Amino acid sequence: MRVAFLTAPEGVEQVELTEPWQAVVDAGHEPVLVSTKPGRIQAFHHLDKADTFPVQEVVGEASAGSFDGLVLPGGVANPDFLRMDPEAVAFVKGFFEAGRPVAAICHAPWTLIEADVVRGRVLTSWPSLRTDLRNAGATWVDEQVKVCDHAPSKLVTSRKPGDLKAFCATLLEVFAEEKEKQAA
Repeated sequence: MRVAFLTAPEGVEQVELTEPWQAVVDAGHEPVLVSTKPGRIQAFHHLDKADTFPVQEVVGEASAGSFDGLVLPGGVANPDFLRMDPEAVAFVKGFFEAGRPVAAICHAPWTLIEADVVRGRVLTSWPSLRTDLRNAGATWVDEQVKVCDHAPSKLVTSRKPGDLKAFCATLLEVFAEEKEKQAA
């Protein structure tokens, strides 16, 4: 499977990028770092700068159809930057339109709200997004990981870095199930 990881140039929570990335690699799949600009992205450990990572594809040149799934890491700044970028929002929306699975953790559902893909869905997030999600038509739950099977795309969400083990295991399971369905 080819899995897109969408991040802004600055502000991604490093562990929310690196742990799902490693899970995808360990499962024998190909993760691809997609961003709004070429070059490198800056990751953070909360508010402190951490590592940088090379961008492999630019969102304006990438297509949801060339991937089997999408992972949206959190951090406060990352989804805030992404939701202000029309090409990033269109890229995210493209996964839902194509029926491809999406996984989002922590603050990442802000980008989903901007893409107008949460209405009628049940999901979780960092607790401060609860009202934003409800106002966008979603049902918010306080669970470690939540899978919403609302057609056409499955959505996996988690609340925080402490949920990463369950988040990674669940996204791999859901992505594999969806890939099998597409192949059949």
